[in-house]
Amino acid sequence: MSFVLRGVGVRHADQSHALHAVDLLIAQGEQVALIGPSGAGKTTLLHTLACAHPPTAGEFSAFDVQPWKLKHAARHALRARLFLAPQTPPLPPRQRVVTAVLAGRLPQWSLWQALASLIKPGDPDAAHEALARFNLQDKLYARVDRLSGGERQRCGMARLLVSRADAFLVDEPLSALDPALSRQTLDTLQQEATARNATLVCSLHQVELALGCFPRIVGLRDGRIAFDAARAEVTEEMIAALYRNAGREAQGELPVTAASPVAPRCA
Repeated sequence: MSFVLRGVGVRHADQSHALHAVDLLIAQGEQVALIGPSGAGKTTLLHTLACAHPPTAGEFSAFDVQPWKLKHAARHALRARLFLAPQTPPLPPRQRVVTAVLAGRLPQWSLWQALASLIKPGDPDAAHEALARFNLQDKLYARVDRLSGGERQRCGMARLLVSRADAFLVDEPLSALDPALSRQTLDTLQQEATARNATLVCSLHQVELALGCFPRIVGLRDGRIAFDAARAEVTEEMIAALYRNAGREAQGELPVTAASPVAPRCA
């Protein structure tokens, strides 16, 4: 089992609830989409799965161990099996893309290897191959600050590909991408997860893509799980209730629902 959460709660710095009484089981190799309105707790849940901060209530385990009962060195080793891809990748602006991508291997590298790669990239072929899967191979030696927002997002995904993680925790990877690039990015992430039997948990605002591409959908609202269901079991009513009074309906942006004939199906 990749992740087990039982009654997990997480609080913001102001002590308000970010997550409340979350029960969730995710098996190794599963591919799960997280959906819900802004502020629902999707990012907090991903950071919790990544062992970025401890729960304030309940029990959490990753790969059958409780990370916050481990010593620091053991918890650091556990984190090397997890790749958290934030919506805005932390890419140093003056760094070359090849170096930024190869930073995905930092958890496995010694300090000497990491420093040496800053001077001469250790495996530029691996970086080139990863970038090519997102049509970014021509940016291999470009500076990060010369990339567009969408190119930076895809650079962050290329970093994921060169990692050796057993779980991909991806936060809004499509926010700066057009529809064609969105589909390509999701396809690549899912193909990579399938190839190495890695767990993929991905938060998405594009509900139609979540329904079209992921076999399991978890809906979050107000820090709680509103539903956890197979794609075929998600109804229009469930989606409407998830986003009701959350601002999207008022803006005419109610997402495409499960019953819509225009909802895409990923390969």
